Amino acid sequence: MGNKKSILVVLIAILGCLSPVAAIPSSEIDKVYRLLILDSQAGSPYEDVRNSLIETLMERGYRQGDNLEITHHYIDNSVTLGVDILKREITEDYDVVYVGGTVATISAKNALFESDVPVVFGAPTDPIGIGVIDSFDQPPKVNFTGVSYPVPVKSRFLFLRQLMPELRRVGLIYADMPQSQSYNRWIKRLLMDDPAFHDIEVIFHPLPLITGDDGDEQMAKLAIPIIKQMNNQVDAFLKPNDQLGARQHFAEVVKTYGKKPLIGLVKKDVVSEWGATAVVFPCLESMGRQLGEMVYELFDGVPIEFIEPKWPAHFGYAVDLNKTQQFGINVPVGILQLAGKNIIR
Repeated sequence: MGNKKSILVVLIAILGCLSPVAAIPSSEIDKVYRLLILDSQAGSPYEDVRNSLIETLMERGYRQGDNLEITHHYIDNSVTLGVDILKREITEDYDVVYVGGTVATISAKNALFESDVPVVFGAPTDPIGIGVIDSFDQPPKVNFTGVSYPVPVKSRFLFLRQLMPELRRVGLIYADMPQSQSYNRWIKRLLMDDPAFHDIEVIFHPLPLITGDDGDEQMAKLAIPIIKQMNNQVDAFLKPNDQLGARQHFAEVVKTYGKKPLIGLVKKDVVSEWGATAVVFPCLESMGRQLGEMVYELFDGVPIEFIEPKWPAHFGYAVDLNKTQQFGINVPVGILQLAGKNIIR
């Protein structure tokens, strides 16, 4: 009964990714607010979250060129570059600094920890491990708050268990990045501490981190011989919680060279037919709205110590029925109901 209850709690997740925001006329805001944005890298998930954050601020009455000034930088997953930019820009008297992703959050920790400027992080994997907060749903300890990225590990493995009850071995190929290391530690702790998952083994295999615009493509190519080797060792592949997992190329090479289903990380893994069989994913638009509300509160004068850091508020589900049929997976009705329009037939 306990396991069924846990699965039910997990699968309640996503009745609506977005909630409406009451618009406030920009004419009622008589100050020009300055927002500095530092993204770990271009593209998804950072772009999706950032755009939703800015849209939320617009709905709250903040518009660029009117009462909102935004300065935006990418740092190509370089902590050194991020620290240099933050130290240079912070002299410009910003009202809020927003950092997207793990590497940008680490940069802000190194440059702005315990400073006077409020910092809002969006989509880092492990802000507790980075050291910018002590816990979720409690007041921030210093000048950092925000929303973390991943679907909690237990929720993801409950999804795996419901989708594939006979699953015993999982292959996880990952990029050697801080977010991967945190996420993999959580997996190992879950499998060790939770009796519900003692019969599952995860085979981990690292890849060297390659940065740059085509870094994920190069890493995906390095994964090909590992995928071939794992085909006879695992029941499924799990997309990693890092830059390799967030992009398209790794899913494509598993689709081409893998003989077992891939459980994705992001919505596009299924709905854009990148190659995954199924996915439970954080709703990036909803995350951006959570972050937009935090920035709005800071603009409105709420002290950061009253704005608690959060997990993502909503999850989404997607399933490719062509692939589930190919791999002999009978998808539970509950997952299909939650996936709704995110079903490929």
